[in-house]
Amino acid sequence: MNEIESKGRSPFFPDQPVPVELFMGRAEQLRHLMTRAVGQVAEGKPVSVFLEGEYGIGKTSVARFAQWLAERNHGLLGIYATLERAESMDDVGAAVLEATLRSGAYNPKLGEKIREGFAKFVGEQSLFGVTIHAEALRKEAPNITRGLLPFLTQTLERVRADGARGIFLVLDEINGIVSNPKFAPFLKGIVDSNAAISLERPTLPLLLMLCGVAERRRQLIAQHEPVGRIFDVVSIERMTEEEMSGFFRKAFDSAHMAVEPGAMDIMTHYAAGFPKVMHLIGNAAYWLDRDGRIDKDDAMNAVVLAAEEVGKRYVDQQVYAALRSADYRSILAKIARMGPDTMSFTKGDVVKGLTEKEKGKLNNFLQKMKRLGVLRSGEVQGEYVFTVRMVRLYIWLQSLQKEKLKN
Repeated sequence: MNEIESKGRSPFFPDQPVPVELFMGRAEQLRHLMTRAVGQVAEGKPVSVFLEGEYGIGKTSVARFAQWLAERNHGLLGIYATLERAESMDDVGAAVLEATLRSGAYNPKLGEKIREGFAKFVGEQSLFGVTIHAEALRKEAPNITRGLLPFLTQTLERVRADGARGIFLVLDEINGIVSNPKFAPFLKGIVDSNAAISLERPTLPLLLMLCGVAERRRQLIAQHEPVGRIFDVVSIERMTEEEMSGFFRKAFDSAHMAVEPGAMDIMTHYAAGFPKVMHLIGNAAYWLDRDGRIDKDDAMNAVVLAAEEVGKRYVDQQVYAALRSADYRSILAKIARMGPDTMSFTKGDVVKGLTEKEKGKLNNFLQKMKRLGVLRSGEVQGEYVFTVRMVRLYIWLQSLQKEKLKN
């Protein structure tokens, strides 16, 4: 017990965005956001951004870090609203209002001023944060949805005297709400209304950022085609080898732990550029280590544990449960060994490595995987594409784990 306690706090955060002091990489995307978005809004010009990337790629961490920089260096009040539970437009209004009441994380003075202005929604503040009056929040939500622009303008006016120059509103976890046919026109309406400059109501310096996978942006456009023209799309790609090494080194250094070169190679190779997986591997290695030095054995064991965690946390376990046939599982394992970068394949690629019995079951297997939402048809005949890279990565890690057990 004393050995575990002596480790202190793990520098890895698989369940939450990366703290700003441990944020690494994304220099190109941040430069784009700071110059073409934050900098423009600080000068009074509204900008809308869609921060696009696969699940587990670190969109939320980038958005949070950009808000921190924007509030610290450019005077933009950061409001981060998660729409994870939002289904109706009133839910959106409630989420934005609550996020506004909890804003000012990077500049507490701004947060205090806002909560003073909206005192009827706020209860006692304690060590555990701000208490929100849920009933008052629900009653006010429809008004926020109908009048989001005036609400944000009023919010900014409350803190202008304290140096605020604009609003940086992030709408994250939008998977559910994009299916609401009112959401896309709602977004377009905010941008259009703000662009209609008049003497009575000057333009609000607003940076509106949505975070989501590419499919969610396409879904928004399908709901309301004009919404596709309002966003500057910023893509978050997998981290480079250098960025991953820098992250692991900085994190372990903060815990006074060293990493052997071979162990670093293993962790970066299996993380495959996914920050979420990097944190899972790093966290596993942190707790497995017993001598303050991460060696190859620590790293490899951490990869195995991370594979299990990825499956438990991010992959629908019904995929493996549904593939009860040993032949189906064998086909999946052979596809998996193509590597984590192989998001698409053709039937011809797969057939080469199958037994005669497996070849007879391939069509049924592919249709079943499509019904499970793991695969979709590609652009050319006979091509199949994994719908989510995290699923692809987990299947690959599972195949590696099985190979290790065989050997």
